[in-house]
Amino acid sequence: MARPKKAKLSFACKDIGMDCGFTATASSEEELMAKIAEHARTAHNMQNIDDATMAKIKAAIKRL
Repeated sequence: MARPKKAKLSFACKDIGMDCGFTATASSEEELMAKIAEHARTAHNMQNIDDATMAKIKAAIKRL
């Protein structure tokens, strides 16, 4: 019997209005958020993600 595929999650910066081609996928929200946070720090100089931006990010996460 085949194992059920684990849902993949994806995020794209452009989906929250950024002029940025960054995309990320992960198998858990925790893993995806770590990738997003690292990208925000290095590409957008965001040391902290404010609540409003975090809400936009979470709303833009897609299940594949």
